[in-house]
Amino acid sequence: MHLTALDWVIVVVSLGVTFVPAIVLARRAGKNTTEFFAAGRQAPWWLIGISLVATTFSTDTPNLVTNLVREGGVAENWVWWSFLLTGMATVFFYARLWRRSGVLTDLEFYELRYEGKAASFVRGFRAVYLGFFFNCFIIATVNLAAVKIAAVLFGWPRWETLLFVAFVPIIFAAAAGLWGVMVTDMIQFCITITGAFAAAFFALHAPGVGGLAGAIAKVHLAHPGMLSILPSFQDWQTTLAIFIIPLTVQWWSVWYPGAEPGGGSYVAQRMLSAKTENDSLFGTLAFQVMHYALRPWPWIIVALASTIVYPTLASIHSAFPAVPKSLIGDDIAYPAMLVFLPSGFAGLMVAGIFAAYRSTIETHLNWGTSYLVHDLYRRFMRKGADERHYVLVGRIVTVVLMICGVALTLVFDTAKQGFEFLLTIGAGTGLIYLLRWYWSRINAWSEVAGMAVSFVVSVSFLVAAKMGHPVPDTVALLITVGVTTVAWLTVTFLTPPVDDATLAAFYARVRPPGPGWARIRALTGIAHSPDSPAASLGAWVLGLAAVYGALFATGGFVYGAQAMAIIWTIVTLAAVIGLVLLVKRTPSPQIAQE
Repeated sequence: MHLTALDWVIVVVSLGVTFVPAIVLARRAGKNTTEFFAAGRQAPWWLIGISLVATTFSTDTPNLVTNLVREGGVAENWVWWSFLLTGMATVFFYARLWRRSGVLTDLEFYELRYEGKAASFVRGFRAVYLGFFFNCFIIATVNLAAVKIAAVLFGWPRWETLLFVAFVPIIFAAAAGLWGVMVTDMIQFCITITGAFAAAFFALHAPGVGGLAGAIAKVHLAHPGMLSILPSFQDWQTTLAIFIIPLTVQWWSVWYPGAEPGGGSYVAQRMLSAKTENDSLFGTLAFQVMHYALRPWPWIIVALASTIVYPTLASIHSAFPAVPKSLIGDDIAYPAMLVFLPSGFAGLMVAGIFAAYRSTIETHLNWGTSYLVHDLYRRFMRKGADERHYVLVGRIVTVVLMICGVALTLVFDTAKQGFEFLLTIGAGTGLIYLLRWYWSRINAWSEVAGMAVSFVVSVSFLVAAKMGHPVPDTVALLITVGVTTVAWLTVTFLTPPVDDATLAAFYARVRPPGPGWARIRALTGIAHSPDSPAASLGAWVLGLAAVYGALFATGGFVYGAQAMAIIWTIVTLAAVIGLVLLVKRTPSPQIAQE
């Protein structure tokens, strides 16, 4: 890609604009850890939603979607579209509960919900496991995507790309805290989404593509079935792997960043930063709508066009001979299509790519640092220091996290490998995170058992694959989920329950509904819960219908299938109307906010 003076002006201006919130908010972020890690609990719903969708709009996301489409067709996106079930459950069953808990991080929840050494162990262990090891791995996969894009567009080597892209996020995340990250996310999302639509438009006008109608016709002719939104049920093995298992097992059983059952990681961080319980709910709802209904089709269009321009990996390598062969994969087809952007739009796209990279990295740096400082250092190493001390330590840890993430960038070769690894390593634990809010019998040992067994079984399958005895991904997932679920349920009933005093204090603060807290509810004498499981279930179903309907309706318009588009548009509108009426009939919580 050749950038003109106009392109560089656009890149520099877009970067300069995002410096403003970092400068303005740096002093506020430095006041205390609540400001630095939870935006002072004053974030409005619209900022929460935009920040979350910007965070999940990373450099590796369009690469992953392109990888999926080129290998298995549009329908293979169900491996992540299925997580809408998780996301909508978080919105209507858990968002208000998280905000009501009043904790600073989701790991602090463990010592609120459980008791004793087991609760402290889970909190400290997950602070290191998720905040450092898991987080560095995610940062490395995002870095890998940036390396591939820079190699295609500019011919940069790995070290040069990493040196360039890593410096700016460190400054922003360390200086401005979560306030700066969220406000910057808002600006960066406007840049990235504009760039994504521009990339789709010019990909359709690349040599040989022939516009939208031409692209659809050529892809249908060359790759029958690639355009289908649903998998071919004649191939049951593929359908099972990409559609049935994700919709029946994967969505509730797998812990995946941004789509955690019951909410967690940076999603929980945003919910905990909300001004009110309703801001927590509507912020996560806005995220689900934008994440699943707004963004996928521009990426899919680029992926489909890439099959015409670069039908094979060899054709990509031929077009970009300077790119190392180890980096050539189907995921690299997305940046390969960006070379067709004209002057001005090329600069906008580069600015958008860098903004997407930064929004994800800065969130992960702040989120990971919150665990390592608040849930490890402050809880177990240095108690009682002043707030400014912990903020300073947080800024130092931010730098260390980024350095470690850069060092791990060579772990994977493709975006899909990283996605599959993340799915495997957290399999089987999701049901714990869903039920712990609604079933008082779950204890800290349940979580210890779930984490340990899931990790051991997952690693065993990875080792077996390395030794030449691979197990199909679907089989590995089902075995891991089954073994892990049996293990943690067994441990739950073999270990003592959480003491009544801890459970009563938790219930008095959070007020979870349902029969799982009947005994504790009677013990406390607090009979009222502000949440209705029936209303939450109805809202969940209507939310799913609205977002999936919008996704399918857009696909109908893209494919020129007008009947399909109209039918799903009607479904979407009906679901939205039903959801609005249901929300209006549901009384707002009366519990005082933290």
